[in-house]
Amino acid sequence: MKLIVGLGNPGSQYLATRHNIGFITIDQWGKKNHVALDREQFQGFYGTYHHQGEKILVVKPMTYMNRSGLTVGLMADYYQIDPSDILVVYDDMDLDVGQIRLRYKGSAGGHNGMKDIIRALGTQEIKRVKIGVGRPAPNQSVVDHVLSNFPKDTHEQMLQAVNHATDAIDHWIDEDNFTTTMSRFNVRT
Repeated sequence: MKLIVGLGNPGSQYLATRHNIGFITIDQWGKKNHVALDREQFQGFYGTYHHQGEKILVVKPMTYMNRSGLTVGLMADYYQIDPSDILVVYDDMDLDVGQIRLRYKGSAGGHNGMKDIIRALGTQEIKRVKIGVGRPAPNQSVVDHVLSNFPKDTHEQMLQAVNHATDAIDHWIDEDNFTTTMSRFNVRT
């Protein structure tokens, strides 16, 4: 069993913000694979996908970003999912808009949602798909940057990154080998 987590904040005011790129990606992946995240439990919305006999849970925590570990921890405990079978999709300011980067493990890199998941699971060895949202403009705070919408001139790049990320998720599910997926999708642009 696998658990795929898209990070974001609930509420219409956050719908298209940079910080919600994890939600945007999971929604796109759900549409592509005909998976509705229509069950509400574990303080999140989730859906179930079956692939070659394996059950895959897909969730969007509704706890706000800084408490994402609550949902992930509850689901991992309830379904007895090992952290090695969890994939988290979230925004990364160190990547330009349009870029994605897959990692096996590592620190939270200042991302509070990932920090809370690491705390909840007790390990940094969590697979992740990081999607670039770029750096704040001069004199713009990090909070203002991540809670603002993507500028119109970056929409095409953002959508390409989302599609690239959904393809990476599908590849990991198909191959069940994250190293192979990283080799294919961590391409320098």
